[in-house]
Amino acid sequence: MENSFEEAILYIERDRSMSWFLKQNNRLTALHADMSETMVHKRILRKCGGGLEHAIKSRCIDPCSTEYYINAIEDITTRTKIGTNWFKPPMDNKTSGKPIPKPNKQHDKAPFKFNKC
Repeated sequence: MENSFEEAILYIERDRSMSWFLKQNNRLTALHADMSETMVHKRILRKCGGGLEHAIKSRCIDPCSTEYYINAIEDITTRTKIGTNWFKPPMDNKTSGKPIPKPNKQHDKAPFKFNKC
């Protein structure tokens, strides 16, 4: 269960923020029953990523409830592009071993011409 918590990272394109946050909250409370609610929230926020974590911490003043954190995550991800990835993660193990092809740019292959006046 601890490995599943450590491996779970929030991908806005793939995961629903409310179900992801509640699942991580349940996992941490099952693993560490003596941990306070604010420490659980801080460990979950570390899994969100740098920009999204900073935006949520700026909006929520400690101590906040779980519902307030979920509302903040949903509000930030729907109104801004914070937390979205430039490249989508591979969905299955078959494509993860193959390199991702780079886009073909014609202007890189064309020879450079010097124009003299």
